[in-house]
Amino acid sequence: MSKRIKELLGSDPDGSLVKAEGWVKTRRDGKNVTFLEISDGSCLKGLQIVVDREKTDDKELEGVTTGASVTAEGYLVKSQGEQSVEMQLEKLTLLGSCPEDYPLQKKRHTVEFLREKAHLRARTNLFGAVARVRNTMSYAIHSFFQENGFVYVNTPLITASDCEGAGEQFQVTTLDISNPPRKEDGKVDYSKDFFGRMTNLTVSGQLEGETYALALKDIYTFGPTFRAENSNTTRHLAEFWMVEPEMAFCDLYGDMDVAERFLKYIFSRTLEKNEEDMKFFDSFVLKGVIDTLEHVINSPFEHMTYTDAIKILEKENSRFDFPVHWGSDIQSEHERYLTEVVAKRPVIVTDYPKEIKSFYMKLNEDGKTVRGMDVLAPRLGEIIGGSEREWRLDVLEERMKELGLRKEDYWWYLELRKYGSVPHAGFGLGFERAVQYVTGVQNIRDVIPYPRYVKSAEF
Repeated sequence: MSKRIKELLGSDPDGSLVKAEGWVKTRRDGKNVTFLEISDGSCLKGLQIVVDREKTDDKELEGVTTGASVTAEGYLVKSQGEQSVEMQLEKLTLLGSCPEDYPLQKKRHTVEFLREKAHLRARTNLFGAVARVRNTMSYAIHSFFQENGFVYVNTPLITASDCEGAGEQFQVTTLDISNPPRKEDGKVDYSKDFFGRMTNLTVSGQLEGETYALALKDIYTFGPTFRAENSNTTRHLAEFWMVEPEMAFCDLYGDMDVAERFLKYIFSRTLEKNEEDMKFFDSFVLKGVIDTLEHVINSPFEHMTYTDAIKILEKENSRFDFPVHWGSDIQSEHERYLTEVVAKRPVIVTDYPKEIKSFYMKLNEDGKTVRGMDVLAPRLGEIIGGSEREWRLDVLEERMKELGLRKEDYWWYLELRKYGSVPHAGFGLGFERAVQYVTGVQNIRDVIPYPRYVKSAEF
């Protein structure tokens, strides 16, 4: 196997004979010399190949255009240009030619244009760097939990329950949607469906994750989730990845501690492993993105209750598009104000009104608030949402009754509170939003290989 270009660029220019494989990024022809730059996606920079025209048959260079795939063999020497090393070509093999209508010619392309060419956009500097950072962050997520004794659990993608209770789910069915079987009252008869009941794509693996946490103590899920939310913004996708740890014998304080250490870990790993890519983002995507991440890593997170946060925000209501009051949700502009102006560091807001949070969050003694928490990051706002889970059967049943949830749909979830229940907690991180935060990329559609959103399921 030939060496990756990243490895070759880090090698000593000792004149050794090496082999490189990749795609042509640029070709420059001089009178006696042709310069090729090839890339294999292993790093931002390509390898420069110097072709001596006097020693090379013109037929060997025929068809070697931007986008073509080649194998090059030659001697690794010190570069006369900006690169640390370059290859003095001995043999070039054209593997796949590329015609002139190749969309990624050497010029600047908009992200909107590249979204239409999602099958090719990973060859550009921006999307190649995003892919490498996404890879590092994925590995770091697994590393953090594995190093801390968590068990990786694969929760189902098809479910009959709605974790968030919002009803924004994609339905899964094998029924003939043009003529489904119906009951006497005219409603669709889902007993004739594949699973014998209505099922959907999951919005979260949390509920199923809790079942394994109450057997294995500390677990995490990391997989795709789906929301049929008719939202056409830079922050929403219909298909995205979620990281969801669940911890038994854990309260809200333990939950907050793990969330803080988790974020700092994956940010540190990315800055360490993707130095070249992060400098690219800092220079060409968002100035100061590295400083922001380093600030998060080096700052203890501020803690404040929802009630205290509202008191602070109410004093500044005139500056907000959405004025707040106790009981209202905290918007992105409020989250950024708390992190960037008030605390000047990440903030964890806790103890929200029960009316604006999910049924599974533990009810506080005041009967008005729940043990929920949101981690807010400067420049972004909410990056993690979590809570101590309601582990008291009678309280959970009463809470579900208030919200109109059917106990029979969650019978197995309720039984967890019947058979050896314990305090437990967890949180969720939307992976794509985390990648957005790390890279500075403005649109969430550009940090996932093939984005799924309203009216778009190409590729």
